[in-house]
Amino acid sequence: MRVEVVDFVAGAEAARGLAIVIDVFRAFSFAPYAAACGARLLPVAGVGEALALRAAHDGWLVAGERNARPQPGFDFGNSPHHIRQADVAGRTLVHTTHSGTQGLVRCVRAEEVLTGSLVNAAAVVRYVRQRQPAEVTIVRMGYQARERCAEDDACAAILAARLEGGAVDETALIAALEHSPAAAKFRDPAATYAPLEDLALCLALDRFDFVLRRRAPDARGLCFLERVDV
Repeated sequence: MRVEVVDFVAGAEAARGLAIVIDVFRAFSFAPYAAACGARLLPVAGVGEALALRAAHDGWLVAGERNARPQPGFDFGNSPHHIRQADVAGRTLVHTTHSGTQGLVRCVRAEEVLTGSLVNAAAVVRYVRQRQPAEVTIVRMGYQARERCAEDDACAAILAARLEGGAVDETALIAALEHSPAAAKFRDPAATYAPLEDLALCLALDRFDFVLRRRAPDARGLCFLERVDV
């Protein structure tokens, strides 16, 4: 198994084999928490696209952010804490974010595509080992899909080490993220869109025993995420 680590939208577009698209703060931490609450997730690239899909389908909701903030007309932001408090069981969440969903929808060459974060890292590794792909591409989406960030780097390092039988100090990596640049917003009382509870929820390593896999397009061309218990 060959493991390659790439970055940003360009990396997603070039990803081959089984792709794991990482966004720890917060898109692909939010998504497993939402799935655990019983929501069905539809990642899309554009704000307008997300709102149009909600308008066209009774009962659908829109979640996500730009610059970490919910956009006008959204039902939810990108907060794991907030979505855990909502009643979304059986509801479809159209999800669009500045980084994570941009990479996810652009993985057009990969044979399979998973979301990646710390909260289901062990499940992702188990899934990959079961599938035994010849190639694994780990895509770090980073800050606004244009700058490397500590949290996505740490998640990629943990996944790569576990897949390749290497060793990293996972405890130290995660502890450092408590005070990383991207964590500052969680401690800002004015940033109500990023509550402090989100930080612990995003750093909860191996909390979930399932992966979120992008499905093939349906008859409408929509690629939902499906929960696969591992």
